[in-house]
Amino acid sequence: MEPKQPNIEPALRRKRARVSILLPVRNAALTLPGCLKSLTRQTETDWQCVAVNDGSSDASGELLESAAALDNRIEVVHTPPNGLVAALMTGLERCHAPLLARMDADDWMHRKRLQLQCDWLDTNPLDSAVGARVRVFPRNEKLREGRRIYEGWLNGLSSAESIAQNAFVECPIAHPTLTIRTSTLKTLGYRDMGWPEDYDLILRLLAQGHRLAVLPQRLLGWRDQPQRLSRCSPVYDLDRFAQCKAAHLSSYFLKNNPEYWLWGFGSTGRRLRKAILEFGHAPCHIIDLHPRRLGQRIHGALVIHPDEIASLQRKPLIVSVAGQEPRTEIQKFLTSLSFAETKDYVFAA
Repeated sequence: MEPKQPNIEPALRRKRARVSILLPVRNAALTLPGCLKSLTRQTETDWQCVAVNDGSSDASGELLESAAALDNRIEVVHTPPNGLVAALMTGLERCHAPLLARMDADDWMHRKRLQLQCDWLDTNPLDSAVGARVRVFPRNEKLREGRRIYEGWLNGLSSAESIAQNAFVECPIAHPTLTIRTSTLKTLGYRDMGWPEDYDLILRLLAQGHRLAVLPQRLLGWRDQPQRLSRCSPVYDLDRFAQCKAAHLSSYFLKNNPEYWLWGFGSTGRRLRKAILEFGHAPCHIIDLHPRRLGQRIHGALVIHPDEIASLQRKPLIVSVAGQEPRTEIQKFLTSLSFAETKDYVFAA
């Protein structure tokens, strides 16, 4: 642990803090020391950390108390094991700085993470939040290929526009990299809807017109381990991601449109169609290139070739096609027909 900081009263430190760090903790004794070490090494020193010990049964609580005794910028809250969303909301109430940075207890942050993200939001007042690129670790034979692909996709997003355009492909910001205006987060809060709370927050921010940026630097070491919630909790199953996407597509993109076009009918397209159907929307046409499907009906929807859509009355279009290269070709094709991305169509892989 780093040397004890100057003895400043906690209330005064909170008032002066530039950024609050919201850190939920559950049975993270093995990884918590590294997380806290990366925090105390930040070049931005004017921070407050609210660590919520969510009913840990290991030594996490003791480690947090020891850290708080050495550094009065760290505030520890102990609660029963109420779950991640409850822990986040408990900690959020105690975050007093104008900016808030999320952090997970099994990750570590680059020493300039807070400084760079706070500087960005201070100089870009139109942005409500900013993320960053990540480095997944440990990089060994146990690192899943899907995780590598997701890391590459995340790190390829470089602008607020790319985040908005790709929001329904995957969660476009790794949540532990998010730094957001505290007032904005307190207005929206976190919700326990049975699907990923971080993805739900990002989609609500975008739906309400918030601009989300991303820094081109890798500022977070993102640990991949079997115990991670995204790997072991049913909340993060593919069906729950589809349900989250469907709920937000229904509320905004498909609002007042019981019918839509669906481009692609692979496993992802089928899963998404089923999820969206629960919210009262059904595809009237399915756009596909498979010769055996053309002219057929799938669940009542006529399968048509892409060239046919120019002659039809437009409907909201959801493109559920995997792979960046095919999506780029589809984007060019739709642009040639004067389709506007996020307004006339969205990618939802």
